Amino acid sequence: MTERLLQYIWQFQYFNKNELQTTTGENVQVIHPGIHNIHQGPDFTDAKILIGNTTWAGNVELHLQTKQWHQHEHHTDKNYNNVILHVVYEDDESDSLINIPVIELHQRISNILISRYLEWMERKSFIPCESAISQVKQLTWSAWIDRLLAERLTRKAETVFTFLKKSNHNWEDVFWWLLARNFGAHVNADAFEHMARSIPLKLLGKHKNNLLQLEALLFGQAGLLNESFQDDYSIMLQKEYAFLKNKYKLQPVYITPLFLRMRPGNFPTIRLAQLAMLVHHSSHLFSKIREANHAEEIKEWLNVSANDYWHYHYRLDEPTTYKPKNLGKAMINNIIINTMAPVIFAYGQYHQQEIYKEKALHWLESCSAENNSITSGYQQLGIKNATAAESQALIELKNEYCHYKRCLDCAVGNAIIRE
Repeated sequence: MTERLLQYIWQFQYFNKNELQTTTGENVQVIHPGIHNIHQGPDFTDAKILIGNTTWAGNVELHLQTKQWHQHEHHTDKNYNNVILHVVYEDDESDSLINIPVIELHQRISNILISRYLEWMERKSFIPCESAISQVKQLTWSAWIDRLLAERLTRKAETVFTFLKKSNHNWEDVFWWLLARNFGAHVNADAFEHMARSIPLKLLGKHKNNLLQLEALLFGQAGLLNESFQDDYSIMLQKEYAFLKNKYKLQPVYITPLFLRMRPGNFPTIRLAQLAMLVHHSSHLFSKIREANHAEEIKEWLNVSANDYWHYHYRLDEPTTYKPKNLGKAMINNIIINTMAPVIFAYGQYHQQEIYKEKALHWLESCSAENNSITSGYQQLGIKNATAAESQALIELKNEYCHYKRCLDCAVGNAIIRE
């Protein structure tokens, strides 16, 4: 038995309530168990309990053993002054709480429920409930997937709000920083973000019609133009950057992007060249996505290719065979999923405008599902993964619930335990 399991059992009243009595023999009827409190203070607030002939309204505190009331020093904490009932799994010192009624649940809880929960906690599998997850009704799944997706977007919105504070509440800056971070992927996210922060958007706008200058700014600030080059294009970039750096007093970033252990198509040089082309074709990046109604509009906007030089190169000064460096469907989906949808959702939440939050949800529903070790694990258990909305929800489920074995906070875990 754990205290969290005991809270769960009390919250949903999963125990035998027949002839329920306090440890001193008074009859007890639970009119309302209270609201689970996840903050400081008693475990449940606003409960209503009939004890003997008196109906009490107040808080309920739970412990595995009665003595824990004093061990946790609740008797000296004013937050516990309004506790009307002490619920314990095992009453080990019934005379210690003269002024607070105690009920013991040890003999009233199903052993099957406890055994199933403990088995999950000890299991080393992909997820604790994998042997029973396919039995959960689709209605339960659908509602839970919607909730998980909302939780994930809300959590990502907090990151956006942190960026917003640092940008003096400039949404265009925030979107530029996060977009660049996305282009850097996991390995070079920090390097690309620092590069983006080092180049004011007004400066990019001033040079957006000159692709060579855009690439020079991005490559130079990322620290990729410090070598000695032989080919004409690399030398031009280097000279252009030296001029722009001096003109605008730019301070380069000292987090150089990495090339190790990644596919050539994901090299930072290719991603920076594609990002430069996207800026070249656009202005007011955030305003553009804010006005977009459908994911297809965004996909068309993101359908860019690096300039011709990069069709024959993966790195500066190192020619290769011809291969167009298009952004690609997978990367376009990735940008919509991990940057555009979270930012537009955060914008709607910040301004309390549901239309933008709904837009973010629709974009995710319009994008292909992500395929990774997490989504594959669920698919092997028979769980559907057809859209990005579903894959994002499954990632949230794995990372925030299954990984920490928060089965009692999970709608699927609840459904299985209840049965």
